[in-house]
Amino acid sequence: MSKILIVDDDPDIQEACRLVLEKEGFQVGCASNRAEGLRAVADVKPDLLILDVMMEEPDDGLTMARELRRQGFTEPIIMLTSVNAAMGLTIDRDDEMVPVDKFQSKPVEPATLVAQVNELLGL
Repeated sequence: MSKILIVDDDPDIQEACRLVLEKEGFQVGCASNRAEGLRAVADVKPDLLILDVMMEEPDDGLTMARELRRQGFTEPIIMLTSVNAAMGLTIDRDDEMVPVDKFQSKPVEPATLVAQVNELLGL
């Protein structure tokens, strides 16, 4: 059973993603901010990470992704964001500044989330 960690400051997003992924047979953990997320990654050792871009700071998710990659975390990362739509910005994958595997706009459709997770986990 693959382990997934969701790091998002919105409890509704956490719960919705958790329910969808658990229904598909994944083991899911949640954290509400970057500090909790970093501890959870060390404790849980997830097979895939789902990160929100904006939490306590506007770039917490991006900063966390960079920190984890520098520490050797090689598992897939999906970045959830409402920044692109809300601010008219386009944030995209970049190995140095935005080292994630997929971007997904919020709100995410359950089938899309499951398809992306399965793809990144090779299922």
